Amino acid sequence: MARSRDTSEPVELTVGERTVRVTHPERVYFPATGATKLDLVEYYLSVGDGIVNALRERPCMMHRFPEGLAGDKVHQKRLPRGAPPWVQTVTLFFPRFKRTADELCVTELASVIWAVQMSTVEFHPWNSRRADTEKPDEWRIDLDPMPDCDFARVRRVAHVAHEVLDELGAVGWPKTSGGKGLHIYVRIPPQWGFADVRRAALAFAREVERRAPQDVTTAWWRKDRDPAMLFVDYNQNARDHTIASAYSVRGTPRGTVSTPIRWTEIDDVLPDDFTIATVPARYAELGDLHAGIDQAVFPIDQLLQWADRDERDGRPDPGGADAVDLDAP
Repeated sequence: MARSRDTSEPVELTVGERTVRVTHPERVYFPATGATKLDLVEYYLSVGDGIVNALRERPCMMHRFPEGLAGDKVHQKRLPRGAPPWVQTVTLFFPRFKRTADELCVTELASVIWAVQMSTVEFHPWNSRRADTEKPDEWRIDLDPMPDCDFARVRRVAHVAHEVLDELGAVGWPKTSGGKGLHIYVRIPPQWGFADVRRAALAFAREVERRAPQDVTTAWWRKDRDPAMLFVDYNQNARDHTIASAYSVRGTPRGTVSTPIRWTEIDDVLPDDFTIATVPARYAELGDLHAGIDQAVFPIDQLLQWADRDERDGRPDPGGADAVDLDAP
């Protein structure tokens, strides 16, 4: 689709100690609402502390839409050329391809706004930080509905997951996915590699499945999943697998946002409630609902014991080597 001509003048914004120049500020990024590139910038400014808290020091893939949502989507691992010297990166090694990639590593809000200037809509960080990119400090529970799964089922499973987390003594931090599901994050000490964190996530998923077999599947192959069920996607904890961060906008027509929520809101919220038009007021009222995540660290030893038990009982990892197959940088 041909791009509509945007002749708007660039604007310069002061973001902390930096000046960020935004070109084509009136280019329409979200055709369904008419929201522009500048609207997107202003959204991220409005949730500044929250988005930086979600991305800080993490390798981050950028999902860019150079022509807005009407054009193609670019999954960008490497930092685009022309970045100012204050934009931080982290070098990642991809063993399968014997290559490295310098990915965005957010340390301040100006880096987020610069990425939006470079047409980034979505931010997809790793669950590890650059101090040791091979040791995750975040366990991610992805409640991923299959095509015929309604949101009532997502809510039921979220409550079961919450119940299991409480019994473990872990604090879960829920958010909408910006799509049709929910994510729950748990902070963990960076003591285990990706394989162990993924094993722990699989063991947790199977426990949720045991308690809600009518709602949950952990079947590895999509063809084996009932399209009305909810898949607890433990593989989001594998190396180089990423999901949209808290406060990340999604590339949807209305600009939905992956938004932190309180557990007490699970039964009332709908994913479409949260957009770049509605989240700023919510954030101004509630602040960052994930602000305390770094103070609630949970060791995964018991989950690894569950994984050992499952394997002894003849339930090995169904994904095998494919589970950690890496994408090219």
